[in-house]
Amino acid sequence: MTFEQMLEKVRYDGAYPTRERAEEVVRLVLSGLGRQLTGDERVELAARLPFEAASILTAQVPGIQPLTGWAFVKELAARTGATPATTRWDTGAVLAVVAALAGPDLLTRILNRLPTGYALLFGRAELVQAA
Repeated sequence: MTFEQMLEKVRYDGAYPTRERAEEVVRLVLSGLGRQLTGDERVELAARLPFEAASILTAQVPGIQPLTGWAFVKELAARTGATPATTRWDTGAVLAVVAALAGPDLLTRILNRLPTGYALLFGRAELVQAA
């Protein structure tokens, strides 16, 4: 998939009016993910993304304190001034495309590395073990 195709997929899935708006959302979410994801999973994901998307992801220095999925959405909302609901929509539109590019095995490893709350953002059920 090219970066242009990725933007069109996000634009269509997220129902954005323009390609420019879709690109803003992609840049925001991939930058945020780049601040959360570390290790081999980060490298492998970057290898599966279009070059431009991989550059956005890897240009970020991972944060010291990982954020839960909800805190991730709130942090992105604070950066843009958007509501958490809008940011949750934006995040889901982008991460669903990222999940498809990553594939199920890498996505499982990514979710195992991240704190709780990211599975739903990637379009997967959040599975928890019974006590």
